[in-house]
Amino acid sequence: MTDELDQFGVSEAQITHAAVLIREGRLVAFPTETVYGLGANALDAAAVERIYETKGRPHSSPIIVHISALEMMHRIVATWPEAAQRLAQKFWPGPLTLVLPKTSALPDLVTAGLPTVGVRMPAHPVAMALLRAAGVPIAAPSANRFTEVSPTTVEHVRASLGSRVDYILAGGACSVGIESTVLSLAEERAVLLRPGGVSRLEIEALIGKVIDKQQVVTDGPHASPGLHPRHYSPKTPMYLVENGEVPRQGNGAYLQRKRPPVVQVAELIEMPKNAAGYAARLYGALHTLDALGYDWIAIETPPETPEWEAILDRLRRAKWRP
Repeated sequence: MTDELDQFGVSEAQITHAAVLIREGRLVAFPTETVYGLGANALDAAAVERIYETKGRPHSSPIIVHISALEMMHRIVATWPEAAQRLAQKFWPGPLTLVLPKTSALPDLVTAGLPTVGVRMPAHPVAMALLRAAGVPIAAPSANRFTEVSPTTVEHVRASLGSRVDYILAGGACSVGIESTVLSLAEERAVLLRPGGVSRLEIEALIGKVIDKQQVVTDGPHASPGLHPRHYSPKTPMYLVENGEVPRQGNGAYLQRKRPPVVQVAELIEMPKNAAGYAARLYGALHTLDALGYDWIAIETPPETPEWEAILDRLRRAKWRP
C-alpha cells in the first residue's frame, strides 16, 4: 500500500492523521475514482451533521457511505441479497453504489430518514487506506458546495470549501470523473436511481433488467443523491446546444465533441469522442471555464445512447435555469 500511496505523494503519516480526525468527528476530504468526497464517521450523527452544514446540503438528500471491506458493510447493511453479492464481486471496488436496508447502527441523518443506505467500496488507494486506518464506515458526498460542479482535483475542493474542511488528502485527478451509479436492491426488482460510472448495460448483463426510476425530486427525502432538479452546475450560465447553435450575445466557451460552433467563440475545448474519456474531463473543463468569467458556456449535446446516459443526466441537471 505504501508504494500505491507514494504515487500520489501521500504518506502513511498523513493517512494516520486523517484517520484520527475521522474518528474524532472531524471532516476530511479525500479522493475516490469518481470525485473527491467530504468524509465523516458515518456512525457519528454530529459529524455527519457537519457535512450538511459545510456543504449547505438539504437534509432530504441522503449521503453515500464508503467501506473498505464486506465486514465493515455488514455493520450498516441489514440484508445482503444474492444480486448484491454478484454485483460487488464484479464492480467493487468501483463506481457502483448499492442501496439496501440499513441497520440501527447507522444514524437516520445519513439516510435522510429512509430505512435504506447507499453503500460502496471506492477504487482509489488513498480512499481505501483512509477507510482501513479509520476502521469505521465513512459517509461522504462530493467535497463541494451543494448543487455546484463536483470536484475532481484537490484545487477544486479548496476553491469550493476552503478552510471549512479540517484536512484534505491529495490523490491526483479522479479517473472516472463523474459520480457513482446508484442501484437500489431494497425492492423485489433492482431500481436504477442514478446513472454513473458503471453503465446500465453492465449491470443488466449481470443481474438482468433493471427498473428505471430516475427522477427529479424537490420535496421529501430523496431516494438517492443527485436527484435535485439543479445539480452539478457551474456559476456561469451553461447551455446544451444542437448543431453548434451557440448563444450569439456575449463572450462564451464551447465544449465541442463533433460539430464546431456556428459563430466564433472566445474559447473552444475539444472533448473526447468516447464517453469514458469525456466523463473524466467534463468537470475539470467546467471548473476551468467557470473561473474565466465568460458570459456563457455552451456544450454540444451528447448522443442519446446507453454509454452517454450518465453524462446526459449530469448535463441536463447542470444547464442554466433563469
